[in-house]
Amino acid sequence: MVAQDLVTQRRESDPYLSPGGRFSLRNFTGTNYSRGRPFPVQLLWMVVSRSVTMRWWCPNRLRLFILRSFGARIGTGTLIRHDVKIHWPWKLEIGHDTWIGESTWILNLEPVIIGSNTCVSQDVLLCTGSHDRFSPTFEFDNAPIVIGHSVWIATRATILRGVRIADGATVGATALVTGDVSEEVTILPPRSYPKVQV
Repeated sequence: MVAQDLVTQRRESDPYLSPGGRFSLRNFTGTNYSRGRPFPVQLLWMVVSRSVTMRWWCPNRLRLFILRSFGARIGTGTLIRHDVKIHWPWKLEIGHDTWIGESTWILNLEPVIIGSNTCVSQDVLLCTGSHDRFSPTFEFDNAPIVIGHSVWIATRATILRGVRIADGATVGATALVTGDVSEEVTILPPRSYPKVQV
């Protein structure tokens, strides 16, 4: 209780003081980030995506039609399963005959480009967003993600901002990718082995 009172007093007495003093979230502006569409379009997309495109009963053909209507560029034969969360469809480009698995989250504050014949498995996170931890106001440090043709990103993998994955690469289940991946390379998550008692 005493500690909580001290925190409250600190906030009231110095609105710019933050624990650690590295940055002030209160002064965050987000000025270097463009959502790409006016607010009414953003709001309409949020409503339609949650009520229609993410639902299990929404057929793929209708899902693709809605995404294209909001500006997504999607090739023929592509399958996007239900419960796929797409932040901004107008910043999404997908080639032909590509699969996007259930519960994938495409957090595309910046463009995400996915090639043809690529499989993005269930629960994958493609995250173009980040923050500059050295910025006094913790501003955005976003960058696009580009994924090539015939790539397999296995379940629960995470691909971070600015990453380019070349054609034919494989990203193993639960792997974290923070840098570019070359053609035909396989990225596996680190393994932890149980200790063996002797």
